[in-house]
Amino acid sequence: MVDQVLTLQAAVVLSDEQVIERVLAGETALYEVVMRRYNTRLYRVARAILKNDAEAEDVMQDAYVRAFQHLDQFAGRAKFSTWLTRIAVHEALARVHKAKRIEEWDDMDETKQNRIGAAQVRSNPESEAASSELSRLLEQAIGNLPENYRAVVMMRDVEEMSTTETAECLSITEDNVKIRLHRAHGLLRKQLYSKAKISTTGAFPFHAARCDRVVSAVFAVLAALQASHASSGRCQ
Repeated sequence: MVDQVLTLQAAVVLSDEQVIERVLAGETALYEVVMRRYNTRLYRVARAILKNDAEAEDVMQDAYVRAFQHLDQFAGRAKFSTWLTRIAVHEALARVHKAKRIEEWDDMDETKQNRIGAAQVRSNPESEAASSELSRLLEQAIGNLPENYRAVVMMRDVEEMSTTETAECLSITEDNVKIRLHRAHGLLRKQLYSKAKISTTGAFPFHAARCDRVVSAVFAVLAALQASHASSGRCQ
């Protein structure tokens, strides 16, 4: 256990690609490094699409499991963080479509988008306890945005992802990212940002308990999958 902890601590300074290379070489425990590195980003992105904490965690777990199962297919043409985020985005959108809770926003007029986006978001006690009143208001304002604007704001303003990476993750053009971000800022109102006097990077916190829960759940699923494969091999 001590050796494993030391290994994980040492691996924190490695790049994503170096960690993945070692995981593929058999050091599967190091997968925890990239999970903890991107838990907050995946949570924020998934929640921006689903507007539900529990579903966001489920999407994170599914994304990590799928990514682990296809690590050998990661070609390095994009950053690992982009590749992983795209998996989470696809997982979240698939859930939305499956539940039939989404319409094609781009086919709607602005009035209908704003009316649907104005639906009240159920407050998150954990976030309220951890954030100031101003931060809570900002989170609520972002949460009330239409989905196509909300995801862009979450990626660009909150996660501080580049326009290029955001476009890659959402499979849209960079111009579309800029247009959606501009419209989103208009809906949020510039004075909300100026009066809040807080950094958007502090919104939508992903707390340690959740982080531990997701990491443990992913490793449990991976262990079950490995056991299942081993059992199938013995049966043959």
